[in-house]
Amino acid sequence: MHSAGTDSRTKSPLQISALGPRFGSKKLAAGAPHIRAFCECVGVCAIRAALILAVLSALLLIAARPAQAQTETAVGAKARQPTETVLYNFTGGSDGGGPNSRLTSDGAGNFYGTTQYGGASGQGTVFELSPNGRGGWNEAVLYSLCSAPSCTDGADPVDSPVIFDSAGNLYGTASGGGAYGNGVVFELSPVGTSWTETVLHSFGGGADGANPDAGVIMDPVGNLYGTTSVDGGVDGTVFELSPSGGGWTEQVIYTAGSPSGLTMDAAGNIFGTTYWAVFELSPNANGGWNPAVIYTFVCTREGQKCPYGRLPWGTLVLDRAGNLYGVTAYGDATNYGEVYKLSPGSGTWTEVILHRFKGSPKDGGGPFAGIVFDNKGNIYGTTSSGGEYGAPGGGWGTVYELVVPIGTHKNYEEKVLWNFNWSDGGGPFSSLILDSGGNLYGTTSGGGSGYGYGVVFEVTPVGCSSTHAP
Repeated sequence: MHSAGTDSRTKSPLQISALGPRFGSKKLAAGAPHIRAFCECVGVCAIRAALILAVLSALLLIAARPAQAQTETAVGAKARQPTETVLYNFTGGSDGGGPNSRLTSDGAGNFYGTTQYGGASGQGTVFELSPNGRGGWNEAVLYSLCSAPSCTDGADPVDSPVIFDSAGNLYGTASGGGAYGNGVVFELSPVGTSWTETVLHSFGGGADGANPDAGVIMDPVGNLYGTTSVDGGVDGTVFELSPSGGGWTEQVIYTAGSPSGLTMDAAGNIFGTTYWAVFELSPNANGGWNPAVIYTFVCTREGQKCPYGRLPWGTLVLDRAGNLYGVTAYGDATNYGEVYKLSPGSGTWTEVILHRFKGSPKDGGGPFAGIVFDNKGNIYGTTSSGGEYGAPGGGWGTVYELVVPIGTHKNYEEKVLWNFNWSDGGGPFSSLILDSGGNLYGTTSGGGSGYGYGVVFEVTPVGCSSTHAP
């Protein structure tokens, strides 16, 4: 158990929009009211974990720079351009390093997330970031993974966001450690100024799956749902954890090719992606689940250029009409990925490509993270590479906006809000969250002033005002 520490922080409300990632959708994943907009877990399979590690290894070869507070505008920008503020630079030590999951807000101005490594044992952390009332931020490690002998409490939380329940407990996944070394689902409970960790399930690596790496979602009665990258064979699983007799019971409800994070609608249907398809799990009258593949992407081979995208990643997002939105990391006509929309019809779903990425220097590439809506229907997200600072296919990544079509316009217009240049972050693999003022918050796996172990950042688009910028 690790103490969160005490200080004189002023926790001013951030007012993260309840519209969250779903454009005012009534089909919200169930959970605690103040975090329902963030209960969708951004998923990633074992290949993505390897990609993240490869990117970080390359980034860390760059010499470190002196640390400094940063509030920047794009190079050569004119007045009223988007700005980026680095809220926290991770050092890779006891405070953690390599944050690659989405942030979660508690509704009181504080952010919560995980780092893939660092902490007391070097195997990752769960952290809190709180405004200090003086224009800056304080980071507190709530728990360091691998604190128990043989890492039975879990290790290496790859792309594992955390979620709250109504009592203020946090839930997440770690891809390694546990009783069998195949990962865990954990709960963190506040006790005074500290947090106590409880392992809800240790994966055995057989039929129950192994290596959960996308966090969990919660239904209205407290059941947890998540994914594993592999089971005893080749595929991964979708699992359900149900409280039972003071403990938790796990059951596999679907087996698929490395499923990503999950999204649940108000009727209890679960949506997710595999390497090549989008699936739906619908509860049936017998207490089980009816699986259906609702869309299959044309291209599945590695390196294949495809007109309709390949390798769907990230968590799907629902709008009010029941349409699904997602991204593919590769494989479209440009091979830099795309943002797509799936619309239900009479027994079939139809895909429309909203944007194809082109790579550097005017565009991003490799979008691994799901998108987020504002209340006008504009779409925001990140690309892991591309942007102004690199050759085509390179670069440190971007924050982008897709402006909803107006009038007779049929296509979304893309705007690059921010080009990462390493000193202000590099390699954003996670989804963004949006506050009521239109400010965007996220993490990068690498980069940052002085250390190179990743940052928490805020991007303020034109016409918005930063609540917490120094």
